[in-house]
Amino acid sequence: MVMFLFLVVALAVVVAAVTLSVVSGGESSPLPEVAPERFQDPLPPDRPVNRADVDSLRFPLAPRGYRMADVDDALSRLGAELAERDARIADLESALAGVQAGPRTAHTSLDRPEPEDRP
Repeated sequence: MVMFLFLVVALAVVVAAVTLSVVSGGESSPLPEVAPERFQDPLPPDRPVNRADVDSLRFPLAPRGYRMADVDDALSRLGAELAERDARIADLESALAGVQAGPRTAHTSLDRPEPEDRP
């Protein structure tokens, strides 16, 4: 019986506290609308992206996480730059392999004359 009486009093106190906070809380007008944060793209448009640019990349929060369009734009830009770098690296490596292979065959034929067959 004492426990039941305690629970009823506690429930009454909680209901009274919630009612007072709702009735007397704040102004009668609703909260002002907040302008949504917009993504300020810190990736430089005039030079390739480096590690510091990626480390400083921060997306504004949306009600359900991040804005998918902002993240997709940044990831597509990074993907395009990585693909461009990979293609450039492959071109430079093939050019380097061609340069390294070319002079060796020419030098070896010029440096060492072929032995003549002597009877």
